[in-house]
Amino acid sequence: MEIDDGVKERLKNGHEFDTIFTRKESVRFYAYAPEPSWKFPTYFFQQTTPITSSFFLSFSFLSLSTAMSGGASPYRRYKNDVEFGGAGSGGFEDDESPSDPFDIVSTKSASVDRLRRWRQAALVLNASRRFRYTLDLKKEEEKKQIIAKIRTHAQVIRAAYLFQAAGAQPNGTEKVPPSPIPTGDYSISPDQLASMTRDHDFSALRNYEGVNGLSEKLKTNPDKGIHDDESNILERKTVFGSNTYPRKKGRSFWRFVLDACRDTTLIILMVAAAASLALGIKTEGIKEGWYDGGSIAMAVIIVIVVTAVSDYKQSLQFQNLNEEKQNIHLEVVRGGRRVEISIFDIVVGDVIPLKIGDQVPADGILISGHSLAIDESSMTGESKIVHKDQKAPFLMSGCKVADGYGTMLVTSVGINTEWGLLMASISEDNGEETPLQVRLNGVATFIGIVGLSVAILVLVVLLIRYFTGHTKDSGDTGRFIAGKTSPGDAVDGAIKIFTVAVTIVVVAVPEGLPLAVTLTLAYSMRKMMADKALVRRLSACETMGSATTICSDKTGTLTLNMMTVVEAYICGKKIDPPNNKSGLPSRLISLLIESVAQNTTGSVFLPEGGGNVEVSGSPTEKAILQWGVNLGMNFDVVRSESTIVHAFPFNSEKKRGGVAVKLSDSEIHIHWKGAAEIVLAACTSYMDTNETLVPLDNDKMEYFKNAIETMAAGSLRCVAIAYRTMKGETFPTTEEELEYWKMPEDDLVLLAIVGLKDPCRPNVKDAVQLCKKAGVKVRMVTGDNLQTARAIALECGILESNADAKEPNLIEGKTFRGLSEDRRLEVADKISVMGRSSPNDKLLLVQALRKNGHVVAVTGDGTNDAPALHEADIGLAMGIQGTEVAKESSDIIILDDNFASVVKVVRWGRSVYANIQKFIQFQLTVNVAALVINVVAAVSSGDVPLNAVQLLWVNLIMDTLGALALATEPPTDHLMDRTPVGRREPLITNIMWRNLLIQAMYQVTVLLVLNFDGKRILNLEHGDNKQAIKKKNTLIFNAFVFSQIFNEFNARKPDEMNVFKGVTKNRLFVGIVSFTIVLQVIIIMFLGKFTTTVRLSWQLWLVSIVIGLISWPLAVVGKLIPVSKRPFSEYFYDIYASCKRCLLSRNRGSPRGNVDDT
Repeated sequence: MEIDDGVKERLKNGHEFDTIFTRKESVRFYAYAPEPSWKFPTYFFQQTTPITSSFFLSFSFLSLSTAMSGGASPYRRYKNDVEFGGAGSGGFEDDESPSDPFDIVSTKSASVDRLRRWRQAALVLNASRRFRYTLDLKKEEEKKQIIAKIRTHAQVIRAAYLFQAAGAQPNGTEKVPPSPIPTGDYSISPDQLASMTRDHDFSALRNYEGVNGLSEKLKTNPDKGIHDDESNILERKTVFGSNTYPRKKGRSFWRFVLDACRDTTLIILMVAAAASLALGIKTEGIKEGWYDGGSIAMAVIIVIVVTAVSDYKQSLQFQNLNEEKQNIHLEVVRGGRRVEISIFDIVVGDVIPLKIGDQVPADGILISGHSLAIDESSMTGESKIVHKDQKAPFLMSGCKVADGYGTMLVTSVGINTEWGLLMASISEDNGEETPLQVRLNGVATFIGIVGLSVAILVLVVLLIRYFTGHTKDSGDTGRFIAGKTSPGDAVDGAIKIFTVAVTIVVVAVPEGLPLAVTLTLAYSMRKMMADKALVRRLSACETMGSATTICSDKTGTLTLNMMTVVEAYICGKKIDPPNNKSGLPSRLISLLIESVAQNTTGSVFLPEGGGNVEVSGSPTEKAILQWGVNLGMNFDVVRSESTIVHAFPFNSEKKRGGVAVKLSDSEIHIHWKGAAEIVLAACTSYMDTNETLVPLDNDKMEYFKNAIETMAAGSLRCVAIAYRTMKGETFPTTEEELEYWKMPEDDLVLLAIVGLKDPCRPNVKDAVQLCKKAGVKVRMVTGDNLQTARAIALECGILESNADAKEPNLIEGKTFRGLSEDRRLEVADKISVMGRSSPNDKLLLVQALRKNGHVVAVTGDGTNDAPALHEADIGLAMGIQGTEVAKESSDIIILDDNFASVVKVVRWGRSVYANIQKFIQFQLTVNVAALVINVVAAVSSGDVPLNAVQLLWVNLIMDTLGALALATEPPTDHLMDRTPVGRREPLITNIMWRNLLIQAMYQVTVLLVLNFDGKRILNLEHGDNKQAIKKKNTLIFNAFVFSQIFNEFNARKPDEMNVFKGVTKNRLFVGIVSFTIVLQVIIIMFLGKFTTTVRLSWQLWLVSIVIGLISWPLAVVGKLIPVSKRPFSEYFYDIYASCKRCLLSRNRGSPRGNVDDT
């Protein structure tokens, strides 16, 4: 049958097929991703299949599902999912002021339009530098297009696979499977492996004799993996490639130099310097005429080089941190032993265990699995979860395990996988702005506008005075005399005036202010790594300083995560010690060992040469497996005696997991393990010492419940193990029936109840107390029994006493879940401990707290914690026990799973904010003083005491060096004595206003007195007037610089008397201050020609130092002046509002008052 043009068009539009042509009764299509600029390799996939109704049905369904999903992962659908607690975050960001483009409380979920608005509103001199560490909106769009192209390719392959299956007819043409091509010592080539997994080529897999045949060709074992020796691994990397992809090289140092050169004002200064140089050489000759222009050019070059060096070092820090983020650690089976390696060390032939929440680290084939479901949205863009079994065994790198568990054989790594191609194309970090950075751009814009206005005023005043003859030279005659002054001299004078005005703009516009955030964040992130915290999102680092509450897990965060079985109830009685099997029937021990060995995701390895048993898995699994080993379990033997035919992986909603195993005599055993009270409720009998099944009457049920409560009150985690048998005739006989079969959960036989001890971390109580002192409430949210949670909370100090351990302080998840929304909001603030909580309960709590105005930090480790981690202001994933899904949803990864590390993150968050405030205070003091001094001098005398080169040096001290010195202050304990920083708290506090105004007024007063009366004060009236002015201006310049150096110490401690506390611990601060002093001495003593200064006597050096030194006692006196707690900005707003009301009332009283009341 022929396909009409309309159908061709539909096919072409569906997945952008480049060529579609037909022949009788079949359609042949070619699909490939177009080759863009980044050299994406062209892949062809050719498939011939008969056209049937199911052909089009498959195609239509695939296109429709993709269109509806929008490429979203199921893990992110919770925002509009009622099951996950309603729509989104409840409008927490809606309170952002739409009128102020710089008011973005959270950049975590800010729209592109809001991000674009603040960029457009900012006053920027150097866009490439200012926006370097913000999200590149253009690149972000390009990245999305690249991902879409690669996803299209993956979808086309999957479509072809579906078409082939749907159109399987007797007259269809079967694809001829390829023959293996030997490569090196292996009988199959990397290209064949890549083609098979990429194209989901089942016929090729069959041709290679399935997983076992493929394992032989790759010289590996499906059970024991490859041999763990360096030469074998190196050989595999040589033949099949390594699990890495080509990374885009970071920017070179010269790119940063180029970026620094793009500053508008510096470009203008260079042009002015060139003009001044040309005029100087023309009028005065090359020997003397090059100084004016040359000195400005050299000053600009120094500014560019210092800026570039600072930015380059900063970029290297971010580069290292980005590499650390991508370095996932996971378990592989090598030589029969599970070992932890980096994702970059995986090789073809590796056998990898997969469990819920893991990332598939390479392309591969499923060896075995139970209820294994994969979220392929990262590759295909579809939100549909794909179930994997022997019929659909192909696994794609970069996808996430959504449910179940299994093992895979790695067939392709690195650039031979679709994920590798995707990462190679988008590996460059695309930046991210933070709320503080956006707010500082607003501050910089405001200051810049003021500075620009002042510079224009100075320019106009100086030009008017100059061309009207009011600007005098040292001989008290006008510098410009109409008709007498040559055009060259006039232009030269005008250029000098213009240069001063432009330099004022350089000083006035605090270009480095927003970049100081990036500087302090880069420093903080590097130091936080040492404190076991890996920052994934820059904004989280500063948001943590505003956290008002921390919702923490119990296991592994507040406790050590080192579980051991310390109590056991078997045969209706307590067994002491728990591994004492004397007196226990052999039948019960056999069933217990079978349950422990089969119903687990862990493993036990016994070295062949003898030695200690190695147990791996989660802490709970390891404890129970170790208990089984103590009871005499031989893990491998027990697992070989029966086969798992169905599995229900542990579910945090149901709090239990189970397996169905088939014994050699075809008998079916159903084993369940989970939360003690939940499993106990499903039991109807228990086995006594005579191997008799005894019904669980009320008395015995009460006995076990009391045992659970007693163990829980002793802070033990209680786990029950139960089983039941099934008749063969009621068990599914086909794979299709088994897939939809539900394992029986009732009529169970209780085998054992065990209590697992997980001690509290030694320093956790101190950490909790520190949080309380800092105004941060710690809440425990755990899936454990309420009594266990209560005991641990009392031990950790979350609950002060037994009197606190009652509702609503202590609440169960289902109780909280059952409350109305209004009641939940009311109760949420009071909750200290939530037990038996599901991930949905945690999400509801986070939403309620955020609606109540809290800034919420949440810890999580499981896949189901992802919605809560994403919803929280700061999501903290656990580095050891956390799944990859949880880590990807988080903002910060706690590498040691320790709550004390969470508290350190709070300290660092507050430190970021405090350091920025120190830098703002320092920079504004310099800005105010420099502007006022130059404006007053220009308006009054027509000359400025601080020339262009001197102002550039001041700008360097204030901007780059000042930021380095103050933005890298380490956190102090004093930070934890304050309450959390409000997210809309003014950046410039009343204390800062007081400090900077006192210092600026002092500097302005002293230096203006020197400017206007300096010659008399310094007794220079009787000497050469030109030399006297130079000496006076040099003293002003020197005193001004020393004032900033001494004030830098004041800025370290805005609200403390002792500004020297801890100064020796910050070597960078000491180094920069020392470097500044040395350079200032060199400038005054040896570079007078360039800076228009003269050498000063030791007396004038002393005067300069004393002027600067006075700022210290002045700061102490200033700190004694009390300030209002109400921000100054509110007073100005009140004045503005009252003026507005007066105008409105006046307008209403006038005949035209109704025209416009706005």
